[in-house]
Amino acid sequence: MPPKKPEAPKQPPIIGRFGTSLKIGIVGLPNVGKSTFFNVLTKSLAAAENFPFCTIDPNESRVPVPDERYDFLCQYHKPLSKVPAFLNVTDIAGLVKGAHEGQGLGNAFLSHIGACDGIFHMTRAFDDEDIIHVEGNVDPVRDIEIIHEELRLKDVEMIAPVLDKLEKTAVRGNDKKLKPEYDIMLKVKNWVEEEKKHIRFYPEWNEKEIDVLNKYLFLTSKPMIYLVNLSEKDYIRKKNKWLVKIKEWVDAHDPARWSSL
Repeated sequence: MPPKKPEAPKQPPIIGRFGTSLKIGIVGLPNVGKSTFFNVLTKSLAAAENFPFCTIDPNESRVPVPDERYDFLCQYHKPLSKVPAFLNVTDIAGLVKGAHEGQGLGNAFLSHIGACDGIFHMTRAFDDEDIIHVEGNVDPVRDIEIIHEELRLKDVEMIAPVLDKLEKTAVRGNDKKLKPEYDIMLKVKNWVEEEKKHIRFYPEWNEKEIDVLNKYLFLTSKPMIYLVNLSEKDYIRKKNKWLVKIKEWVDAHDPARWSSL
C-alpha cells in the first residue's frame, strides 16, 4: 500500500463570515473623506460635501478584487466570459460621540456597520480651515478612539438582550445544550464591558467560542483596516506629524489589525 499522505495542517478558526459576496463598510467621523474615498475606489459619484451627515443612507457599489492568478488563468484559457471576485463597498454616514445612544442618527448608522463583514476605518490627518471638523480640531488618534469606543458600547448594548434570553433558557430553564453558549457569552460580556476591549483583540478564542461569536457577528469582532487621509502635500513628501502617533496607537491597541501604516 502506498504511504498515506500527511494530513494538511488544520487552519485556526477565524471570526467572521466567509462567502463570495462580502461587504466592507467605510467608517469614521463626519467630514474625514469617506465619501471621496468611496468615489475613488468604486468610480462612483456619491455626494461629498463640506458639512456633517452629507451621507444619510449608505452608498453602495462593488469593485473587482485584483488577482494576478485570475488574470493569468484568463489569459491562458481565454474563457468566453470572465467573472472576477467582487467586494461590495458601503459608504456609511459619519459616527459621532454618543452614536450608540442615538446621537447623530447613530443607531441607524451603527446598524449599517452590522450588515458589513469588515471595516475600512478612515481618519483625517490634514488641517483645512474650510473643512469642518465635528470635534473642533484635527486629532486622528482621538478620532480613532471615539469610533472604537462607540463600536464597543454598541456591542455592550447588543450583548445584554442575548444574555437575558440565554439566562431564561439555559439557567432558569435548565437547558443543558445552551449552557455552554451562555458561559461563552458571559466571557464575551466581561471582555467587552469590564475589560473594555474589542472582541477581536482577545488572543485565544477557541473553536467553540468562535462558532458562537460568528452566530451574532458583533461590531467589534469585524476585521478592520486603518486608512489615513493626508493632504496632497504630505502624501507627496511622505511626511505628516500624525503618522507616527497613529501607528503607535494602532500597534499598542489593535493587535488584531489587518493592516497598519
